[in-house]
Amino acid sequence: MERPVPDRDLTEEEKVLVNSLTDEQIKEIDEMLLSHVHPKYSRKVAFLVGATMSELPSPVKGIPDVIYSQRVAHLVEQGILFAEGSLKCMRFSEVRFP
Repeated sequence: MERPVPDRDLTEEEKVLVNSLTDEQIKEIDEMLLSHVHPKYSRKVAFLVGATMSELPSPVKGIPDVIYSQRVAHLVEQGILFAEGSLKCMRFSEVRFP
């Protein structure tokens, strides 16, 4: 069985880019992530991240997948989603609606 590998840390450049995101851009990311959550079943966080990155109407160039995964963790912290597994390993965690 494959061992979970934690998601990488952000580079300093990526941190600057993330801090420049507007509230509107963050809201758009969160809404797109939530649109990929199945209404009845858990979905892999990596699936949500990939689907969101490929379908986001106005993506910000240079935003890494880790940011999207961190947004999923934020949605879990807010009680909007329920997580199974470690959210620090997007390939080995799943989320669903409570």
